[in-house]
Amino acid sequence: MRFARFAARRLTEMALTLLGASLVIFGAMYLAPGNPASFLLSGRSASPEAIKAINEQYHLDDPFAVQYLHWLGQILQGDFGRSVEYRTSVSSLLAARLPATLLLVAMALVLVVVVGLALGWIGSVRGGRTDSAILVATTFAVGIPSFVAAVLLQGLFAVKLHWFPSSGTGSGIWQMIWHLTLPAVALALYLIGMLARVTRSTMLEALGHEHVTVARSRGVTERKLVWRHVFRNSLGTVLTMSGLIVSTLLICTVLVESAFSVNGIGQLLDLAATTKDFPVVQAVSLIIVGLFMTVNLVVDLLHPLVDPRVVLGERGPSS
Repeated sequence: MRFARFAARRLTEMALTLLGASLVIFGAMYLAPGNPASFLLSGRSASPEAIKAINEQYHLDDPFAVQYLHWLGQILQGDFGRSVEYRTSVSSLLAARLPATLLLVAMALVLVVVVGLALGWIGSVRGGRTDSAILVATTFAVGIPSFVAAVLLQGLFAVKLHWFPSSGTGSGIWQMIWHLTLPAVALALYLIGMLARVTRSTMLEALGHEHVTVARSRGVTERKLVWRHVFRNSLGTVLTMSGLIVSTLLICTVLVESAFSVNGIGQLLDLAATTKDFPVVQAVSLIIVGLFMTVNLVVDLLHPLVDPRVVLGERGPSS
């Protein structure tokens, strides 16, 4: 019952926050220099008839509140408007490009979680030269931005070794996975280093706790000790990071998809911003914000289940 109330409250908070974000995203069009019609025309000259058609299509002659409510009502029905640049519905553009982005983010997320947790675990448990080598490698990974990693990976594995394609998305699930391997690695590299270092730090801290020392003195095997009393107690911190991880992945897809010419919404956002295709920019921005907030909601709901020390709806002390 308490969990249900907590979930309902978080859903309400998410809905209100998303509503506020939609207002900011829609209102950003009015911050551009000139009138909205000129902005939607991307600075191109147009006849009075064309400007009148734009005003009618986007209800620009109506008050701001009426325009916003009309736009929001369309979105709630799955209609994101019509692209000025592509001359087609934004919904069809998103439907064609969203699967590639979701697959790319999912592949990168798997790499981050599996490799990051494994490196953090190994470094904290083995210590010595292994730990030092992992620290050096993760420091190097954290210091490489995604767009730099994309260029390096393209040059080595696509251009020189010809192991992977340098651009494109492919068709069919296996071709898509093959095409998205290098972009996923470029996207995940920085976050792998960050998660590995956080996991190592939290596990080393947990290894020094009194209950771990007591369990070791009672003859608990080292493997069981690390799994039950160290790693599981560190999952709360790692889970809290997952919201930051996914949000970083969503933001960096713009750079990585553009570098590898991946036909996803990140590249679409980059092209739309360049051509001032504001209906597309609004739609993609709103989707990214919605995905980010959904991930944070899931993290908040899972955290009390993973870490019993966390009180539902509150961040309790770590001890």
